[in-house]
Amino acid sequence: MSAAFIIGLVPLSFLIGMLWAPPFIRLLRRVKFGKQIRLEGPASHQAKAGTPTLGGWLFILTSAVISVAIAPDRLSVAPPIVAMLAFGTVGALDDYANMKSKEGVGFRVRHKFVWHGLMALALAWWLFQTPALRVQRFPAGLTLDLGWAFIPFAAFAIFSCTAGVNEIDGLDGLAGGTSLAAYASYLGLALSAHLQAPAIVAATVIGSLLAYLWFNVNPARVFMGDTGALALGAGLAVLAFQTRWALLLPIIGIVFVMELLSVILQVGYFKLTGGRRLFRMTPIHHHFELGGASEPLIVSRFWIAAAVAAAVGLALGF
Repeated sequence: MSAAFIIGLVPLSFLIGMLWAPPFIRLLRRVKFGKQIRLEGPASHQAKAGTPTLGGWLFILTSAVISVAIAPDRLSVAPPIVAMLAFGTVGALDDYANMKSKEGVGFRVRHKFVWHGLMALALAWWLFQTPALRVQRFPAGLTLDLGWAFIPFAAFAIFSCTAGVNEIDGLDGLAGGTSLAAYASYLGLALSAHLQAPAIVAATVIGSLLAYLWFNVNPARVFMGDTGALALGAGLAVLAFQTRWALLLPIIGIVFVMELLSVILQVGYFKLTGGRRLFRMTPIHHHFELGGASEPLIVSRFWIAAAVAAAVGLALGF
């Protein structure tokens, strides 16, 4: 399967996603699957209440169906697809809980911590069964055999990546656009290493994510919800290990790292100082929003940062 054919999966996935997105969004409206906005969030976001959520299924299912249908070796595309489906399902349950909550909250954080951790550990164990993946690449041709340390390392990476993408999903087009850059970087790394399976999945996610963004850019007609955010994070982390460039994930996904760290620092500082805040609000995109920056401006700047980070990671990988 040529690189040109795999890249051609991007427009194919985009077209298929564009075909079924409008009726799917209408269905979400009809059944009243609308987002409940958290009361402690920015006041301006209350206007978004009722916008259809669970939109993550647009790119999860499109990518899964096309990847499985086209891949010569279906077992090789199974890990990222299963990761996206599993975390997407858990995210959908959380989105449903959010819709039923007047306060706009879903499952308790400690419960999500346990379930997400166990799922990440199961995926790490599955990847561990492929010995070649235990040897991860460094720039300059160096490699590192993680051995049994691969399991906790991979589990931590998957858990952190899902959390990071979930935290950045707070403004129209923000999570989708930044994830697009990261997946594009790993598509390039997979093609350069002649790895068909991760390249196929990355290409189909990119195409279907572009279709989703068509309806998600400001003003959004649909939200991905935890359904899409958790799926994107899990799929990205698994692809990073399949390409054997997981060590570049913190660089390629620096915007996700920044978002997650802002929350951790805010909570830690709040507890240490007895109630003082380090940022106006976290995740950090809300800090800039409360500072007066418009939503489109913040999103576009984050897209640029994500694109630069993806290019740096791609350069290091090459």
